[in-house]
Amino acid sequence: MSINETISLEKAVNDSAAALLAKQRADGHWVFNLEADATIPAEYVLYLHYLDERDPELEQRIGVYLRDIQEEHGGWPLFHRGDFNISASVKAYYALKAIGDDIDAPHMVRAREAILAHGGAATANVFTRTLLALFGQIPWKGVPIMPVEIMILPKWFPFHLDKVSYWSRTVIAPLTVLMTLRPQARNPLGIHIRELFVTPPEKVTNWYLDEVRSNWAYLFRGIDMVLQKVYRFFPKSIQKKAIDKAVAFVDERLNGLDGLGAIFPAMVNSVLMYDVLGVPKDDPRVVTAKQSIRNLIVDEGHRVWVQPCLSPIWDTALATHAILEVGGPEAEAAARKACDWMAERQITDVVGDWAAQRPGLEPGGWAFQYANPHYPDVDDTAVVMAAMDRLDPKAYEENLRKGAVWLRGMQCKDGGWGAFDAENTAHYLNHIPFADHGALLDPPTADVSARCVSVLSVMGKRHSDVTAHAGVDYLLREQEKDGSWFGRWGTNFVYGTWSSLCALNAAGLAHDHPAIRKAVKWLESKQREDGGWGEDGRSYWTDQPRGEAKESTPSQTAWAVLGLMAAGEVASPAVARGIDYLIRTRNAEGLWDEELYTAVGFPRVFYLRYHGYRQFFPVWALARYRNLTTGNAGPVMHAL
Repeated sequence: MSINETISLEKAVNDSAAALLAKQRADGHWVFNLEADATIPAEYVLYLHYLDERDPELEQRIGVYLRDIQEEHGGWPLFHRGDFNISASVKAYYALKAIGDDIDAPHMVRAREAILAHGGAATANVFTRTLLALFGQIPWKGVPIMPVEIMILPKWFPFHLDKVSYWSRTVIAPLTVLMTLRPQARNPLGIHIRELFVTPPEKVTNWYLDEVRSNWAYLFRGIDMVLQKVYRFFPKSIQKKAIDKAVAFVDERLNGLDGLGAIFPAMVNSVLMYDVLGVPKDDPRVVTAKQSIRNLIVDEGHRVWVQPCLSPIWDTALATHAILEVGGPEAEAAARKACDWMAERQITDVVGDWAAQRPGLEPGGWAFQYANPHYPDVDDTAVVMAAMDRLDPKAYEENLRKGAVWLRGMQCKDGGWGAFDAENTAHYLNHIPFADHGALLDPPTADVSARCVSVLSVMGKRHSDVTAHAGVDYLLREQEKDGSWFGRWGTNFVYGTWSSLCALNAAGLAHDHPAIRKAVKWLESKQREDGGWGEDGRSYWTDQPRGEAKESTPSQTAWAVLGLMAAGEVASPAVARGIDYLIRTRNAEGLWDEELYTAVGFPRVFYLRYHGYRQFFPVWALARYRNLTTGNAGPVMHAL
């Protein structure tokens, strides 16, 4: 590296780090906006119309956002520049019509034509059809039966709430009350969308639209057909007992101003459940639940959108890693402030739903949001612990001890880790008609497991941890034939490969290990002409290319570069070109712009754009490259 190149790199690191530090909150944490697709702001509008609690001025500004993100194909995608999605498009169209958009306006005509060309509103997914049933737009026979009686099923029964993921659990519990009592939205303006149906909904004869993926689907469809006919004859006494249990479940987990499960769909369902049960509007539970939803609003002045949840722990932990890589007194002081803030939020006094599979395990994890005590997650816990361990393991010794106990206890029998639960692998449940999204469960994944392997490898026994080595074996089994790893929570194979390479490096695998060599070769093969890397949400479909997109992104380039450096490729031309891309693409603020979505909630169903990813990951990558090329540093052995 020449002197001029070194100066340019040093200036980029310092300027970008300063910009990132400027975004730290006074109490030490970072939080960035978290954006999903059109469904969340559209559902917020329809939620207001359901309750007859309209806010016309706010709705108009949500309308600006919905029109802005409409794509050229006429509909709304699951991620920026993505393909048409019927469910997102139906919800966005319905919301815009409710806001007051003329159905003959050009954007509404284009949307309607696209929706009809794709089969019409009747082909939307189960969650969308449930919303339409609540608004009286389709008959309830268009929605699979999810009786509230599931709340009182014994644990040995094939379906039980303990057998599904945390996000499914918190959404389903209040939703079963709605699907049982079948209320009608107030819909004060009487807005309908009959024009979006190819066949009038009352004349549709087959509502089983999901692709049949196994014989389980035929069995569950048969059960649903029977339930559709006999459910109304179920004893009311049992129904009341089940409703009471659903309410108790929600009440216990209402979670104050952070909301049920701290995720938008569950929070809305909790309000609608209280509403159908006649709970007064001034009941503290209702007031708090409504405010938790309103707290998700992002007001940009001329337009407004709504987040699916908040991500402060995740943002803070990752930003802390970035500034620890930058180093220096100011960065270390900021990191300590951040770690102190995170230490206060460790969950040590609530035994959450995870205990159903791990009874007796001492709590000690961290949540994703400001507060979500019943649902700490393994990924956040590992990343927080890694930051504390790197900064000052003595100062955070007790936090790390409790975190490690919980993290070890959450390992699954195959050596991997799920995000929120252990052994959440009843895969047959993904074939029930309700689960057409295919994301009912929380099985072990490579990216989450990699984080756990990483932090346990560098703590305590340093590279000889038995639990971590079982995780390494899991990762080696999970490697794809082409050398990459699947990314469950980040898009996609670039994310999974970065995560896994860091873990294998932290665990002490030699850089010439065949798995590492294959991964390096794969990453290098996916580098784009501009020096960056990019991958969009299409790669979650099996017939789509992996590790490719229409353009490079700063966050995914940072992942690729960090992964290659973890594999010992600091001096490779690919890394140098990636670093050059990051330096060249900085904006006037000293950070980066990124419109493409680089994360995922549920593959093929729900995608995310973390507004922080484009800011802290590139800083992290540039600083690590500087550290490894301007000194005598050996291989990177940090957890991440």
